[in-house]
Amino acid sequence: MTARTVRGVAATTLAAALIASAAACSNPRGAGAGGPADSAVVGIANEPESLSPLLGYGKDGNSKIFDGLLTHDARMKLRPALAVALPDVSPDGLTYTYTLRQGVTFSDGAPFTAKDVVFTYRTILDAKTNNASKNELDAIASVEEKGADGVVFTLKYPYAPFAERTVLPIAPQHLAGGQDVNSGAFTTRPVGTGPYVLTGWSKGEKLSFKANPSYWGGEPEVKRFTMAVIKDDDVRATRLRSGELDAAILPPNLARTFKDDKNRTTLAATSFDYRDVTLPTQHPVTGDLAVRQALDLAVDREAMVDKLLDGAGKPAHGPVPTDSPWFTAGTERAHDLDRAKRILDDAGWRPGADGVRVKDGVRAAFPLWYTSGDKIRQDHALAFASDAKKAGVEVTTESGTWEVIEPRMRTEAVLAGGGSPADPDFDQYPLLTSSLGGDGFNNMARYDNPAVDRALDDARRSGDPAARKRAYDTVQRELVKNPGYVFLTHIDHLYVVSDRWTGPSTQVEPHDHGLGSGPWWNVESWKPKRK
Repeated sequence: MTARTVRGVAATTLAAALIASAAACSNPRGAGAGGPADSAVVGIANEPESLSPLLGYGKDGNSKIFDGLLTHDARMKLRPALAVALPDVSPDGLTYTYTLRQGVTFSDGAPFTAKDVVFTYRTILDAKTNNASKNELDAIASVEEKGADGVVFTLKYPYAPFAERTVLPIAPQHLAGGQDVNSGAFTTRPVGTGPYVLTGWSKGEKLSFKANPSYWGGEPEVKRFTMAVIKDDDVRATRLRSGELDAAILPPNLARTFKDDKNRTTLAATSFDYRDVTLPTQHPVTGDLAVRQALDLAVDREAMVDKLLDGAGKPAHGPVPTDSPWFTAGTERAHDLDRAKRILDDAGWRPGADGVRVKDGVRAAFPLWYTSGDKIRQDHALAFASDAKKAGVEVTTESGTWEVIEPRMRTEAVLAGGGSPADPDFDQYPLLTSSLGGDGFNNMARYDNPAVDRALDDARRSGDPAARKRAYDTVQRELVKNPGYVFLTHIDHLYVVSDRWTGPSTQVEPHDHGLGSGPWWNVESWKPKRK
């Protein structure tokens, strides 16, 4: 359906109906800002398809139910979790040895051992396992037990950020090993070593947890923790305001409505999270290099940050934020509508009678999809369409669920997102390598640039930081010459949090946030304020 540009009485009525419906089916009794002092309820926008780390859940760490060998602190520095220390790395960068924490048990009482670590990584790498992120572990040649308390990873090449990959949650072999990895009960009823135990998952409504009394890090003071899945931003804000939620992620325009609330605090998390427009190479318009170059110049990124994000973000000139040490100076795109028009003119895209350009009988027009209920994506889609129209390109915005959008991604543009602060390989490789073109949500534009492919491979296979930087410089410069995506903004995530807790804080966040990220990244350390 075509996206609405004006919200009126109908939208308000619909939101009210959704609020009533959602509250009736997913508001846990006694929880929320007015509930028990040891219970917390937070509002998130999305939920995972599975809760099994074997299928990708929690792969970037901080999954609440599970632990990895390592985890991140508040500053995103690696620190030990199920390992007692950071790994010992061989001089050639090919061997990583971990010593495991002793006395740890899974929440069902079974002991955690090296066998569970080996099982987890080998299962993910198994061809029969439907883990879309298994390419992230491509560097592993083998993983073996070393005595009673050690695990050794041997790599095919010196993959510099490998330790970051070991925040991946560890699954129990004694349970998951006896089931179908792709469809067994473990995918929805997992057991881990983490600070919380899953007590229920009503898909599309909520995930419920209780504190793990045998957690090796100490039982959390937040005894019951609920994540309410509320996809619509307006509904999430209303339920927060009504007191049903202790905290929620909100877009800037809705977070701003809480600025005078004396009982709530707004926390901002800087992020690598970007919004971009995919430009499928399979489409007769977006597949034209001149159109892609022109659109990359026609968008006014500064205006998007100011008007759509209220300044809570920065212009995106590629997948890497401009304040990252990995950013390549000189790849900033200035807003230059006149140059965009000249590029189209020179390529034979001439204005038609209605102002829309035409070349060889093809109108410069295409649809742009965004996920319904997501205000930030909707606003970006409409702003992009407006900027494109000034250059003579007609973009029709459409909204739908991912189930509607995914079959269309091959030939139709999508207001997408991505970004990972851990290492540039984590985002750029799946986003840009031609080997993953059309592989689910990897390389949605089916971008194919041999120079980029070579640079991505060089960067992930080198242990030399300077060589890696040169490779990623190549990638970013190639994206200026041949954009497969138009990057729009990097977004600061905004959360409104009840003041009845001490401890909530934020980290630098990835695009995939909600369960592991947000002020509840350390909910096991929260403490209720004493009155």
